[in-house]
Order: sequence, then structure tokens, then C-alpha cells
Amino acid sequence: GLDIERPDELLAYLRRSGHITADEQPAITNLAGGVSNRTVLVERPGGEAWVLKQALKKLRVAVEWYSSPERINREALGLRWLERLIPGASTRLIFEDHSNYVLAMQAVPQPHENWKTMLLTGRLETRHVEQFGQLLGTIHRTAYERRDQIAAAFNDRSFFESLRIEPYYVYTWTQIPETASFYDALIAATRARRLTLVHGDYSPKNILIYQGRLVLLDHEVIHFGDPAFDLGFALAHLLSKAHHVRERRAAFAGAAADFWRSYRDSLGDFPWAADLEPRAVRHTLGCLLARVAGRSTLEYMSGEERALQRTAVIPLIHKPPTTIVELIRAFVDRCY
Repeated sequence: GLDIERPDELLAYLRRSGHITADEQPAITNLAGGVSNRTVLVERPGGEAWVLKQALKKLRVAVEWYSSPERINREALGLRWLERLIPGASTRLIFEDHSNYVLAMQAVPQPHENWKTMLLTGRLETRHVEQFGQLLGTIHRTAYERRDQIAAAFNDRSFFESLRIEPYYVYTWTQIPETASFYDALIAATRARRLTLVHGDYSPKNILIYQGRLVLLDHEVIHFGDPAFDLGFALAHLLSKAHHVRERRAAFAGAAADFWRSYRDSLGDFPWAADLEPRAVRHTLGCLLARVAGRSTLEYMSGEERALQRTAVIPLIHKPPTTIVELIRAFVDRCY
């Protein structure tokens, strides 16, 4: 089958399928960083630039991890719906190819920066953190308001199961059996809640900063489910960086609290908002431990840092804090 990381193959494919002319010679550059897709930048002579993604069946991690490449079609659906819900929040879909598990989307113009890269160097700006919370709150709110349409479109959660529940939650408790009851309850609660559109991969690595504005990428895990997962996933990334970037620990802890406040302000009041915080606390703890003991560990952490995060989180799993602020304080204190 097609391998878009081979430039000659990709060029022939684009010409054969009519996406470019027979004599067009675009610049083709393989992009690094993803574990679940081949990703290539195609820069056309007229100035238009596309990013092509091709879903992999076997993910590029150290342990065995598989997921159906048909999830690329879910990402295309996510791109279409996000453009309807929040125009400009993500990128525009150019085309999708079901048979080769490929999609093309408009590339974010240069200059832009990846937010994860910025954060790992300690470049933490309040305006970006606030936008991070506002964007997620807006997605959850606007999708809930259109849930009669969205619930059916995103009802299938098989990709969420194969890319999040199994590799993050199930695999982690198989490695740390004392956490089994915590994860079992968390998984059951997550599967039982179908409330709004959940991105499923809401993290700094999937954010580009362009002209001071956040652009959200990578929607292959998007589904109709429990918004507390998105909160926990995002908070776990901010708190893991508080642990890793030691000289900016207080700033990252503050950013986690600012993200939560910005999210709640943007979300507003919904029937399910009242009990959202304690569920978000549990997902944060579940993700914090999964990112050092699951199938997809944080590559920037040393073995010593992973061990310390594991030691910090397990007691909190046995007795979770009731609020986000309490969780932030307890985690940061335990990571010294």
C-alpha cells in the first residue's frame, strides 16, 4: 500500500488522484513527532501548503500497541465539525482517502511554534494558558448545545478505547495492581457518561501558536463522551511539566489552576457541570500515573522523574483530593 513518507510514492499518488497537476513539483518534507501517523508537509509552487496524515495500524512506541487506521476518517469528521462549532479553532480539511487511510488539511502558516516545545523550555505565557482553557470550554459548551446532532455522529468510541482506555488506564493497572480498583471505577464511570464532544488528545503537543492564537490539531480520538477526560488529560500534561521543569514549577502549578478557571468560565452552567470537578481530579490522577507507567510514557522525563511521579501519584489515587486546586498543591508538594 501507499507510504506517504516516501516522496516519490506520495508525488505519484497526488498526481494520479488529481490532487495536483501532472507537471506540478511540490516540496515534500516528512514531519517528525507523531507515534500514530505518518505526517508529511506538502508545499505547492503557488504558495498553498498541506499537511498529509496517514494512520498507522501499529503505533511507533516501545511496547505493542495497535489501533485501526480507519480512525483517520474520525479525524476528518472532527475537522468538519470543529469548523462548524468554532471556526478557525483548527485547520481546514482538504481531502480524505478512505482506502489509503489518508487525509490532507491546510497547513498552519509560518511562523508558528509548537506549544509543547515552548513549555519544555520554560516559555509559559498566561494568555496561552487562558486560551487553552477557553477553547476546551467552548468546544464542550457548543457541542452540548448541538448534542442532538453530534451524539449520533460521534457515538462510536472504539478509537477512544484502543488509544486511551486500554493503553493508559487498563495497561497501567496491569503494571501496578494496587491501582486496579481505582482504574476499574474510573473506566466504568467514563464509559457510562455520554455528555458532549470530547477531543481525547487535548494536550500542548497538539497546539500550535500562530500570531498569538492557539490552533488545535490531531482529532483521531474525538468522540461523544465524558468531558472530564479532556480536563484530566490536559491537567496531567501541565502538572507533569511542573514536575519536569523544576525552575518553573510554581509557574506551571499556577498555570494548571488558571487553565481550570478559564475552562469553567467558558463552559458556563450545565446540568453536568456540578460534579465535573471531582471526576476531573480522578482523570488527572489516572493520566499522571499512566504517562509514567502506561504504554505511552512522556519521552522528556528521566527514569528518576518517572519514578518520583509514580511515587507521588499512587497515595493520591488511594485518597483523591476533592478539588483541582487541592490536587495541584498535593502533587507539587509530593514531587519535591
